[in-house]
Amino acid sequence: MKRYVALGSSMAAGPGIAPRATGSPVLAMRSARNYAHLTAARLGLDLVDVTFSGATTAHILSERQHGAPPQIEALDGSEAVVTVTIGGNDVGYVPLLSVAALPGLLRRMTPVGDLFDPEARNAALAAVHDSLIRVGTAIRARAPRARVLFVDYLTLLPPADTASPPLPAELFALGHHIADGLERATAAAAAETGCEVVRAGAASRDHHPWSRDPWTTKPSWIVLPLPGRGPAPLHPNAAGMRAVADLVVAAQ
Repeated sequence: MKRYVALGSSMAAGPGIAPRATGSPVLAMRSARNYAHLTAARLGLDLVDVTFSGATTAHILSERQHGAPPQIEALDGSEAVVTVTIGGNDVGYVPLLSVAALPGLLRRMTPVGDLFDPEARNAALAAVHDSLIRVGTAIRARAPRARVLFVDYLTLLPPADTASPPLPAELFALGHHIADGLERATAAAAAETGCEVVRAGAASRDHHPWSRDPWTTKPSWIVLPLPGRGPAPLHPNAAGMRAVADLVVAAQ
């Protein structure tokens, strides 16, 4: 059976999509129905899923996360397939949208540091481009025989020209800028490191949280998933994970 290793953050882990992956750390919030598990079942792959909610590129490459080793250590060179979804936490993507969606007074009372500063977000995007290249390079070095697929982020916002955006106009625009920049950085890193890209963002343009057939969830005051309450806010739902699995399977 061919070995498949899944790396990434909560967008790959699937927080709140029941059931939790057997034996997985509670803080990883890793679903047994995330796109990696669904892909492995359909293709008959031997899955090693080390996705972990809250992960950054540093947690892929070098830093432990809540006691878990850097995710790249799961690679042993025998892999046939590696997927990775990462980078959003490096640029504050979901935190920015989460705070932006709060009612005005509460939003103004919430400490955000430089989260809403366009210059700081641009600097973060420039840095994540370099970090994603390091991720691709490191994966290729440790899994030289594998097909390495960067899977970018599902769409979390309505189109930029939406007449009545669900967030304040300037933060709606900034959110789109971050999403577009992260998507471009992911594609560029894949191209520059001999990897491939699965364009989940492009495939989900009409499946944003406010659409009739959403693949991701709306923002909420409750950021973390609660037992029995379903997927985490601003994260893939079960339909979204199935859709991403379809894209990954089609790429094989």
